[in-house]
Amino acid sequence: MVQLRLPKGSRVKKGKAWPEPRGADGKRPRRTKRLKVYRYDPESDKTPRVDTYWVDTEDCGPMVLDALIKIKNEIDPTLTFRRSCREGVCGSCAMNVSGSNALACTKAMSEISGTIHVYPLPHMPVVKDLVPDLTHFYAQYASIQPYLQTTTPAPTTERQQSPQERAKLDGLYECILCACCSTSCPSYWWNADRFLGPAALLQSYRWLADTRDEATGERLDNLEDPFRLYRCHTIMNCANACPKGLNPSEAIGEVKQMMVQRAV
Repeated sequence: MVQLRLPKGSRVKKGKAWPEPRGADGKRPRRTKRLKVYRYDPESDKTPRVDTYWVDTEDCGPMVLDALIKIKNEIDPTLTFRRSCREGVCGSCAMNVSGSNALACTKAMSEISGTIHVYPLPHMPVVKDLVPDLTHFYAQYASIQPYLQTTTPAPTTERQQSPQERAKLDGLYECILCACCSTSCPSYWWNADRFLGPAALLQSYRWLADTRDEATGERLDNLEDPFRLYRCHTIMNCANACPKGLNPSEAIGEVKQMMVQRAV
């Protein structure tokens, strides 16, 4: 039987295990949570490792991000991760928590039984520890020209929409570009160089659906490619992973329908 193994320098090894917290009486707190956290520094020659930490949940906020902040502040200041709003709005703290992509600031520790495993978003280059390199992801977003394009002269007031026209953008504009959906998509894992991925395609449809935009033909031309759009196989990982409850797969389906209607 063929056995496939990662190259020696890429195998994740067991890292440091930090001691469990103890009270003044030397006893372990009643409610502790163990976290196994991915650690990697590309500037060193060391291979990736997984460090083990313990957090007293009665002396910590309820979310995974709270635990990571507590670890960085009180246990291991070398731990590196992104975070900003702590309200599920900015998307900075997107990571893989116990096998699912999520925002650490909205993922409650109580939702996870047993040990919490924290890794960076999958199939992305790692800058350090839990920080993925999103340069290519944002370049793909820029390639769909995510801004209003018009040819008619600008009105003296705002460009108006009816409530029905505005409702077409619901489920699209709420995307926070956290990359949870794209990094959960197998097609994006294997074809990220050419497939735009769920996030960029959702944003693309956001402008195609906007009745104020006048560049529909050019936008569809930009997507007319065997890979940029059509690598989506509707397995719905993106919808399951989206922390905002959006459905990129549905939006991609609408773009495909627009392609068909234009060809008829």
